[in-house]
Amino acid sequence: HHDSDTQSLIEFVKRQSYCSGNVGAMGVCIGGHLAYRAALNPLIKAAFCLYATDIHSNTLPAQPGNNSFERMADILGEIHFIWGKQDPHVPQDGRDKIYQQAVRTGINYQWQEVNAQHAFMRDEGERYDAALAIAMYQQAVALFNRALALTHT
Repeated sequence: HHDSDTQSLIEFVKRQSYCSGNVGAMGVCIGGHLAYRAALNPLIKAAFCLYATDIHSNTLPAQPGNNSFERMADILGEIHFIWGKQDPHVPQDGRDKIYQQAVRTGINYQWQEVNAQHAFMRDEGERYDAALAIAMYQQAVALFNRALALTHT
C-alpha cells in the first residue's frame, strides 16, 4: 500500500501549520526505494534516495503499479540518487541501468556515487561512515530547503 500511504501522508502533512504546501521524501535502503516511489506522486516536489534497493530489479511484490523502474518518467519533482560504489545490493550494472533510465526519461535528477558500502549511514559496524553520513544529511537539507520553499511569482 506504499502509494496510497504516500497520498495519505501528503494530505496529512499539507494540513500542518509548518508545511509550506510542498512535500518531499527521503529514505535509505528499501526506504530509498519508497522515497523513489513517493516521487512517482506528482505532489512530491523532491526526493532524496540513499542506496535505494530493488529499483533496478523490480522485485517489489507483483501487483499492478509496482513496476517502479518502468514508471520513472512519472517523476515530476527533483530526485537525488546516492549510491555506494561497493554496495552489493545495487551493483554497478544495477546503477548503470537506473542511470540510463534517468537519462532516457529526462527527469530532473542528481546522481552521486561515493566510496562506501551499502548502509554507510547506519551508525553501527564497519560500514558506517560518520563523515559521509553527515555530508548526506547536509545535502538532503539543502535540497529540501531549496525545493520545498514557498516560491513567489
